[in-house]
Amino acid sequence: MPSTPTPPFSSLPLSPSGPRGNAWGLYSSQSTTSSPDQLGTLNRLTPQTTLAASKEIKYGIRISTDLPLNQPLTPCFGRQKFSHRIVSKSPRTVNDDVLEVNTQSSTQWDGFRHFGKCVGGFGGDRRMRMGYVEEDEEKLVGYQDHKVFYNGCTQDEIQNSTRNGIDGLHRANALLLVWVENGGIVGRGVLLDYATWAENQGRTLTPLEDTKIPLSDILAVAESQHVAFHPSDILFIRSGYTKALSQLSPEDSNAYATKPAMQGIGVEAGEEMLQWIWEREFAAVAGDMLAFESLPFASQTHWLHEWLLAGWGMPIGELFDLERLSEVCREKGKWEFFFSSVPLKVPGGVASPPNGVAIL
Repeated sequence: MPSTPTPPFSSLPLSPSGPRGNAWGLYSSQSTTSSPDQLGTLNRLTPQTTLAASKEIKYGIRISTDLPLNQPLTPCFGRQKFSHRIVSKSPRTVNDDVLEVNTQSSTQWDGFRHFGKCVGGFGGDRRMRMGYVEEDEEKLVGYQDHKVFYNGCTQDEIQNSTRNGIDGLHRANALLLVWVENGGIVGRGVLLDYATWAENQGRTLTPLEDTKIPLSDILAVAESQHVAFHPSDILFIRSGYTKALSQLSPEDSNAYATKPAMQGIGVEAGEEMLQWIWEREFAAVAGDMLAFESLPFASQTHWLHEWLLAGWGMPIGELFDLERLSEVCREKGKWEFFFSSVPLKVPGGVASPPNGVAIL
């Protein structure tokens, strides 16, 4: 099925009854059931784009893009640490293992159930843990007052159905077309190595602080790497965040992760960045950063998490391990690759480890 044409950014919101900037209903014609679309911009990944992406395989080099599930040492935002227990089946020489994991404690795709439009921001200490600093509560009303997720999904539906989940439930003669059943996130990946570019510019990187990557820098990195974007690309940005985090001692890692207001490098949220992401027609965006966008959230009306996840249905990848990938891309002088990610098949899942692999 051909991809739905992308309307201009100036035409948003598509649903006048929804929050500002939404693209609700854009892919309704591609839904295989009467249910609202649950793929969002993943509709841009088609058999044709998959075939085209396979042409990026030149060397057969395969690179994992996931951190180990037990990293970072201390998850941020108070999330539960990864637990791994070996279960011996003695006296047989057999073992099982049991995993307990918060799907957002390590490398992750944020799904469309993760972040909606909440009344008045986050509220209370939750607002501070996300790094948001309140200046004027009234400025939040409008985009934050709908309290809904992608395509108008409500919290009640999140609790009582699998709508907008990373995987869905089989029905009598139909299957809700969701991430995993659609074949995962598979397409042409493009890596922008901001960290190396910034160092070559003589800049001092501060990934664990409030460092914003403006659109002008992103465009400069793309130009320096001679990158040309294609519709349906999966964008990756290396900021140096996970590398900096891995160099902390356990004590310093815990101190950083338990700050009352988180700080971290990320792309600069704002209308200019949103318009660029929209008009490049990415299928998904990801990076090695804690939140992809910088923390604390600076823009009060253009949080990327709201616009991308709840507004457009565009997955956001966080804490990706891009270190070896960046080294190989630099060695080969090639920043485009075939990318495959098959998230966990959890009906109604909110987020998932990517199980991602880049193939050059």
